[in-house]
Amino acid sequence: MPEPRYRQVSVEDTPYYHCISRCVRRAFLCGSDAVTGFSFEHRRQWIVDRIKLLCSVFAVDLCAYAVMSNHYHIVVRINAGEVSQWSDEQVAQRWMQIFAGPRLMHQYLTNADLTREEFECVADLFATWRERLGDLSWFMRCINEPIARMANAEDRCSGRFWEGRFKSQALLDERALLACMAYVDLNPIRAAMARTPEQSNYTSVQERIERPHDSCLLPFGEQDNNEIPLSLKDYLQLVDWGGRQIKRKKRGYIPANAPPVLVRLRMDAAPVLDYLSKDDLPSLGALGPVSMLRSFAKSVGRKFVKGHVFGNRLCPERT
Repeated sequence: MPEPRYRQVSVEDTPYYHCISRCVRRAFLCGSDAVTGFSFEHRRQWIVDRIKLLCSVFAVDLCAYAVMSNHYHIVVRINAGEVSQWSDEQVAQRWMQIFAGPRLMHQYLTNADLTREEFECVADLFATWRERLGDLSWFMRCINEPIARMANAEDRCSGRFWEGRFKSQALLDERALLACMAYVDLNPIRAAMARTPEQSNYTSVQERIERPHDSCLLPFGEQDNNEIPLSLKDYLQLVDWGGRQIKRKKRGYIPANAPPVLVRLRMDAAPVLDYLSKDDLPSLGALGPVSMLRSFAKSVGRKFVKGHVFGNRLCPERT
């Protein structure tokens, strides 16, 4: 039985999460269907546009994304502190960019005379919307539901479009974040859809290469708390290195040109390459050092979170 979402997410332990949604039907989410000859390529832009819109509305920062033929990946940072700084009016304006909002809220925002009971109703709405704008489940719901409606309308059918709930993976330290972002960005190379990162369409790595100073992606930097705690140069070196080794299909091979960031972060090249080479979706609910996995399990009310063996290999404890 799947774990409830509150037992998979703990912003107190980490703001970073890897989320995956997969299409349930044989018909493609994107790409071209060899059976019918119909192309669904335009749907990739639907997803990218929707993700970026919601990142401008929610207290969620976009770190990485990749849109594939029947699923998509995103890595996000939940900015819990940002929500508390918004005024009630800002909360309403953000929420009403994606939902119409009740008439009562429109009346409040136009300074109409309201009764005490109506003011209480408005206050409840503010509290509800503020909570939702910092919630990972609501963020993913607001991506997936409109995409499903648009795809069903285009396919002239009804019913479920996504394969149940989205999967989420907590990324407990910068090493887990680095490895997971690279895993996401290398998806088209593993699937033989692209030969190099810069040719990987609808990925964050291509966007970072083509528009390094004009992007809504969370920037890299090692000093500012509003940046990913790494350098862009280190990250691009890791992605390039990982992509080259994946194409050689030499899993476990440790090349001499492994990026210096692996040494600096105490990451052994073999488990990193093993992780980047995986074709299947990661099944671990959290990724990080064993001590942080134990702390995360306690925070979400679970006795144990899978991944101790791999976590110890990929993210060894610092001494």
